[in-house]
Amino acid sequence: MNEKLIMVVEDSDEDVEAIGRAIGRSHPDIRLEFVRAGTDVLPRLTADGARRPDMILLDLNMPGESGLDVLRRLRAHPELASLTVVVFTSSEDPAEAGACYAAGADSYIYKPINFALFQTVLRQTLDYWRSKPRD
Repeated sequence: MNEKLIMVVEDSDEDVEAIGRAIGRSHPDIRLEFVRAGTDVLPRLTADGARRPDMILLDLNMPGESGLDVLRRLRAHPELASLTVVVFTSSEDPAEAGACYAAGADSYIYKPINFALFQTVLRQTLDYWRSKPRD
């Protein structure tokens, strides 16, 4: 199976639509799977026969289980610890970025408000991580 899969953990309808549109334009060969709540991530990834995504694009500020909580739980699972996790958030707080890196985030990227820049940031992020060899 050569089709790349990105799991997008995002609760905002507007951001789900924008991410789908941006990645659909720049990388139509990538399949997106949207997970709308942090609490749904681990059950999805640990289900019998579950396909592991090539990358997780993770929002931080979600109701219930935050993106940081999801990240910590992922990194605590030995079989999931090597997944590429890119935090994609509207938070520009350096302390939050530091906490994400300390918890094992591979990247911390700010969501631009301007759609053209939003699309460019996502395209560059996907291009970068696609070029990295996987374990």
